[in-house]
Amino acid sequence: MKFSELGLDADILKAIKRSGFEEATPIQEETIPLVLKRKDVIGQAQTGTGKTAAFGLPIIQNIDTSKRQIQSVIISPTRELAIQTQEELFRLSKDKHGKVQVVYGGADIRRQIQNLKNAPQILVGTPGRLLDHIRRKTVDLSHVRSLVLDEADEMLDMGFLEDIESIISSVPKERQTLLFSATIPKQILKIGEKFMTDPSVVKIKSKELTTDLVDQYYVKAREFEKFDTMTRIIDVQAPELTIIFGRTKRRVDELSKGLEARGYNAAGIHGDLTQQRRMTIMNKFKAGKLDILVATDVAARGLDISGVTHVYNYDIPQDPESYVHRIGRTGRAGHHGVSVTFVTPNEMDYLRVIEHLTKKRMLPLKPPTEKEAFIGQVSSAFDDVQELIDDPDSVKYEDQAEQLLEKYDAKQIAAALLNDLTKGDAQNVPVKITPERPLPHKKGSRSSGGYHRGGRGGGKYNGRQQHGRKGGSNSNRYSHKDRARKRYDRDQSSKRKYTIRKK
Repeated sequence: MKFSELGLDADILKAIKRSGFEEATPIQEETIPLVLKRKDVIGQAQTGTGKTAAFGLPIIQNIDTSKRQIQSVIISPTRELAIQTQEELFRLSKDKHGKVQVVYGGADIRRQIQNLKNAPQILVGTPGRLLDHIRRKTVDLSHVRSLVLDEADEMLDMGFLEDIESIISSVPKERQTLLFSATIPKQILKIGEKFMTDPSVVKIKSKELTTDLVDQYYVKAREFEKFDTMTRIIDVQAPELTIIFGRTKRRVDELSKGLEARGYNAAGIHGDLTQQRRMTIMNKFKAGKLDILVATDVAARGLDISGVTHVYNYDIPQDPESYVHRIGRTGRAGHHGVSVTFVTPNEMDYLRVIEHLTKKRMLPLKPPTEKEAFIGQVSSAFDDVQELIDDPDSVKYEDQAEQLLEKYDAKQIAAALLNDLTKGDAQNVPVKITPERPLPHKKGSRSSGGYHRGGRGGGKYNGRQQHGRKGGSNSNRYSHKDRARKRYDRDQSSKRKYTIRKK
């Protein structure tokens, strides 16, 4: 269904078009009309299905930009998701001229307080930091008309139930409440009964997680080896149309520039690009005039691109469902596809979780040698030569060709042509890719960089029993939350040390 059929205003549709979205996803199609009518909604859908736009678009339409008041609050379980949500809502609200602010732990609260003085209409935040601002009286939630609980099951697993209840008690009772979750256990339904009014339940069935038409490989490589390894694999596999996923905007910029420097027909997209630049790149890619598209998950979300033969995960995604979303770009409409995921040694646990979710083992792929990459380049050059020979315009150069043959023999000319059409070894052109801090070598909820969505009372993760999360005990929930916060503090300390070493 087209977004224009869902009752959205012209300025919202303009933002949708600029972002490159084409058709509404199932969760958007069913949720947007309900939210526009200010009904309470419980939505069940996996990550990567467009949930943010599903609640964000109608919320943006419903806000009154003439009032400098917080009218909508969105609670996210992690700072990463909170930032991602704020960035997407900011882009979608540009034409509406709405203000979106994000608050999360680990950042300078004084700067957040200063930014909050600009009176955003939409506030996104993690439970702990939102509650901190409420207690400091640096936010006024008395005018909130809509409240969103995003990834509610994760927030329960992380022990944030009491924080969430405290936040909810600070907003007016007469409001719209939206709850989104990948699963809907009893605890979620209890929240619905306690804090929502006759909610509509929208359940989106998970698509088939992976397809037999996609060959899935992984390459184990250290961070500084990944770029050279990837370019050699591209040379050997000779993909027709490729998407490379990077974790950050900086990563996308550096990868696309590095590929261009080595002679590949590549360009990158992310949320900071202008509308014109983004649309130009996408149109070239869809028309087959661009071989490689480098993108962040957010930038690629909602784009329907046919004909993609290969997907390369330069960075393993933080969510296993994002992996499914990424590789779903290939292997469509009965066509064969290939995915290759690059994994650093300390990220192997993340790979195993993805395999557990997809119920399919990825095959290890041995990095090509310099000789194998060269053979792949020459093979590709042969195809290019064939295209040049088949070009009817080549006939007008026959006289000049005769002159060349008088001066050089055919082997010299053919060798020079192949030399020009090949890119040489990947390492001959130096490319600097800034190291990203690796995902934490931990298991557990996404608060520590892991994936596990454990049930209450523990569960198995890679064959090992988890303990300390028995459902019903406030002390256990709080101990888990405390552990998550301590892990976060250690991660921040590690990040500072890493930055100092990098300098």
